[in-house]
Amino acid sequence: MMRAAALFLAAALALPAWAGGDASDGHTHAGEAPAPIPVTASAPRAVAATEDFEVVAVLDGNHLLVYVDRYASNEPVTKAKVEVEGAGLTGLAREAAPGTYVMDLAAALPPARHALTISIEAGDSADLLSAMLDTSRPMPAQEDAHDWRRRSVWIIAALLLAAGALLVYLRRKAGRN
Repeated sequence: MMRAAALFLAAALALPAWAGGDASDGHTHAGEAPAPIPVTASAPRAVAATEDFEVVAVLDGNHLLVYVDRYASNEPVTKAKVEVEGAGLTGLAREAAPGTYVMDLAAALPPARHALTISIEAGDSADLLSAMLDTSRPMPAQEDAHDWRRRSVWIIAALLLAAGALLVYLRRKAGRN
């Protein structure tokens, strides 16, 4: 009887570790390079291309991400000077990862169609690209998949614990009769 209760308790306590849940924030801080900011598929974006470069600018909250590739090879352009103007923005974007440049925004862009001019200087190549960033459509609210997974693990653990307690109760009741 007690063995069954101990087994269910151990299973309920081990479930979060078995399912990959942990108490950390999901990040390691052991000298890894910072990863680019993830962007959802529905984020407002602008696309432009020339003979040398292909650019995708994506609005993610208070960040404008600018992905710069070589047009012919799709190779990320590194160590470039990327300057963005338009929509009330003027400034340089810093390189966050190879081919990924980030420009921090002081405030969110208002809903509208924003004309952007993106200047790129990389090695011997320099180009000026024009793109249109449409922020007029509202972005749907999205739930973080990691948070849902963490919640579901704890819900399953609670259900296992409740099932174990019910089993112990029923066995004790059957033993008395």
